[in-house]
Amino acid sequence: MHRRAVLTSTGVALAALVAGWAALAIPTASADTEPTPPATAGPVATAGPPATADATTTESPTAGPPATAPAGSPVAVHGRLRVCGVNLCDEAGEPIQLRGMSSHGLQFFPNCLNPDSLAALRTDWRADFVRVAMYVQEGGFETDPAGFTRKVDEAVVAASALGLYVVVDFHILTPGDPRFNLERAQSFFAEVAARHADRTNVLWEIANEPNGVGWADIKSYAEQVIPVIRAADPDSVVLVGTRGFSSLGVSEGADETEVLDDPVDAANIMYTFHFYAASHRDLQRATVARAARSLPLFVSEFGTQTFTGDGPNDLDSATAWLDLLKSLKVSYAMWSYSDGPESNSVFRQGTCAGTDFTGTAVLTESGEFIRTRIRGTAG
Repeated sequence: MHRRAVLTSTGVALAALVAGWAALAIPTASADTEPTPPATAGPVATAGPPATADATTTESPTAGPPATAPAGSPVAVHGRLRVCGVNLCDEAGEPIQLRGMSSHGLQFFPNCLNPDSLAALRTDWRADFVRVAMYVQEGGFETDPAGFTRKVDEAVVAASALGLYVVVDFHILTPGDPRFNLERAQSFFAEVAARHADRTNVLWEIANEPNGVGWADIKSYAEQVIPVIRAADPDSVVLVGTRGFSSLGVSEGADETEVLDDPVDAANIMYTFHFYAASHRDLQRATVARAARSLPLFVSEFGTQTFTGDGPNDLDSATAWLDLLKSLKVSYAMWSYSDGPESNSVFRQGTCAGTDFTGTAVLTESGEFIRTRIRGTAG
């Protein structure tokens, strides 16, 4: 897809994520094991006050082994994921579709991934996973590798304690050639994959949206980064970005045949596709419908607005997209779990400074749409 408008600094200083990752509420609700009633205007009732980890159960971002996923949570129900044929499958070999949300850049919205927001994503939204978008440039990883690695670690630990799957997104965008960040990627994934190798719930997205570069070069990058991950974590699923802003090349005049003719030489991988519903319609949907018959696809990012990440929401097109993805069992994450001024933000401005992330009162139009979709029977 075309380049999205990236949020510029509006006085938001780089800061550590909200303190208190370890004091997480451990839910028992599950979108996979409970009936999914229609969305309501208020928060979901729970069986009682959430349990809070104490000092004896707190999990450090650098300590292992990881705690067991809460009963009934997506990770407890589905276990370690793997690619089987063109599908993402659970531990029992059954094809599944994960539904979740992507954060915005950790440097732009340092407060939006916190214990309260992730607990709401799990129990109120009934989502299956969160995508942690770590920009490499634009004030991201390259400015403070240790600091941003720590933020990713904290997010993985927090989401894991809730029984959510986590997609760790190495968010390259500008420059679009992933080879520019090859050494950074190898260093980052070597460290983080080793730290979380014992977890069964982490997926690795190695290049967000390659652009302005051919498939052969993207493939070369993937074949140099995936072995680094595999050395520490041989069994996890790896997501590989595709040409033209992860459009399978459509945004640059190509299609999925270049991947089919020259696939990445690695097992247990999926190829990403990104779309923005107000800009990408019939051509892109036809491409996904066709490609999904031959390639394992994962929609790790989409929006209900234009490719800029702003403007009016096209909920009819978004509905058509999600209906298609459900029929194909293609997993998806919507951009973005944030409270910015753009229409892609699912929270109203100022929400991330508080502690209430449940119900619809805190949501924008796009937020209400996706929460209803994830919670409801439409899928």
